[in-house]
Amino acid sequence: MYYERIIDRYLSEWATRPIHKPILLRGARQVGKSTAVRHLGESFKYYVEINLEKQSNYIDLFKKDLDVTRIVPQMAAMCGTPIVPNETLLFIDEIQESQEAIMALRYFKEDMPNLHVIAAGSLLEFVLDEIPTFGVGRIHSMYMFPMTFDEFLLANGEQLLLDARGQANIDAPLPAPLHEKLIGLMRTFMLVGGMPESVVKWVQTHDFLQCQEVQDDIITGYEADFPKYKKKVDPQLLIATMKSAATQATKKFVYSRVPGEYKTAEVKKALDLLIKAGVLVPVTHSSGNGLPLGDEADESIRKILLLDTGLMLRLLNMTMGDTSAITAQILTATAADLVNKGPMAEMLAGLELLHYLTPNLHHDLYYWVRQAKNSTAEIDYLLSRDMKVLPFEVKAGVQGGMKSLWDFMREKKLDQAVRCSLENFGKFDYIDAEAEGAVRHVEVYPLYALSQFVMGE
Repeated sequence: MYYERIIDRYLSEWATRPIHKPILLRGARQVGKSTAVRHLGESFKYYVEINLEKQSNYIDLFKKDLDVTRIVPQMAAMCGTPIVPNETLLFIDEIQESQEAIMALRYFKEDMPNLHVIAAGSLLEFVLDEIPTFGVGRIHSMYMFPMTFDEFLLANGEQLLLDARGQANIDAPLPAPLHEKLIGLMRTFMLVGGMPESVVKWVQTHDFLQCQEVQDDIITGYEADFPKYKKKVDPQLLIATMKSAATQATKKFVYSRVPGEYKTAEVKKALDLLIKAGVLVPVTHSSGNGLPLGDEADESIRKILLLDTGLMLRLLNMTMGDTSAITAQILTATAADLVNKGPMAEMLAGLELLHYLTPNLHHDLYYWVRQAKNSTAEIDYLLSRDMKVLPFEVKAGVQGGMKSLWDFMREKKLDQAVRCSLENFGKFDYIDAEAEGAVRHVEVYPLYALSQFVMGE
C-alpha cells in the first residue's frame, strides 16, 4: 500500500507541465524516493525503471556519447517497453553509478523536451562535486526527506484528525481530547521516526521493537555505504562522527568529543561528508541582524541534527548501551518535561520546519547564540516572516523562562516571535519593562501543528 507524501503533489504538477526539465531527486538513502516515483508512474501509460546499480549493462549506453535520441530507443529495446514522449515516465535510479548518465540528463531538456525523466540515487552529492558541467538550468532538483508527522498521521488513517487540527489556529485552540490524542501520536512518532520502512512496520504491527529492528538495519546500511564516501576518509571515523552527532544533538557540535585520536580537520571533513549524504542536518549560527540569515552565518558554530528521531534513538542506544530511560520519558513525561528536558522536541521541531518547506529548493536552518564568554543565551531557530527575522523557541512553560528570547528581541528590536511546545494553540503579549514597555507578540504552535505554521494551512 502506498502512503501519501508531500512531494507527490509537486511531482504531479511537474508531470502536467507542457514544458518540463528532467528531475534529479535528491535525499538520503531509504527516505522513499524510488517509491514516490513508482507511484507517479502509475499515472502514465508506460513506466520504465532502470537501476544502474542492479542493471549495470545500461551504463554502457552512455559511454559512447551523450546523444539521448540514440540512447532512449536502445534503452527501450533492452527493457522491452516503449519510451514515448508524453506517454512514458523514465526513471533512472542509482544514477550515481554513471557520471555520463548524470551528464546526459541535460540533453533530455534540449533534444527530447516532451519525455518525462526522473533520476535519483544515493550519495549523489559526492558525484556531482566531481562533474565539471552538471547542466545548471537544464535539470531541476527536488529534495526529499523522511516522512513528516502529517504523513505519519495519514499512514495511520488519521485523516479526520488532520482535518480537525486544520480547523484550529492561535485564535481557536483544539478541544482538549483532540489535543491530547495528537500529543500521544507525536510521542509515538518520536520513537518510530519518519523512515518509510519503519512507519510501514508500525502501521502493520504497532510494535516498537520491530520498528527498532528496521532502524538498526537502516543504520547498518548507512555504515555499509561509508567506504564509498571518499577513499581518504576512515569509515570508522564516519561511524564515530555519526554516533557523536547523536549524543551532541541540538548542542554546539564539538569536534574533540568524537572518540578516537582524530585531528579536528579530519572530523570536520567527516562531518561535512555526512551532511552532504543527508544523514546529518546542520543548524548554523547567524547573527540574526537581518535577512537573508545566511549572510551573517558562521559555519564554525553549528548544531547538528540527525535526519530522523527514530534513527537518533538507535544511535544513542549503540553509544550508551541503553535508552530505556529516554524512551520512558518520551512515552510518559509531562508535555512540559518532554519539551524542556532533552533534545528530542527541539530536534523534531527543526526537522519539521525543514521538511514542510518546498522541495523545489535547498533550504538551510539557522540559530543564534550569544558569543560572550559564559553566556547561555540561545534561540533555537531563526526564521523569516514578512521580511523580518522571526525567533523560534522550542520551550514549554511560563514567560519568565524565556529570558533568551526577550534579550534577543530587545537587542534586534523585534516584536514578533513563535514558541513551539506541546501546549495547545495560543498567543500572548509580553510587556518588556526593560525596553520602555515595548510589547512582544508571541504565537504558540503545538509541535504537532508545524505544517500549519510553515505552510499556512
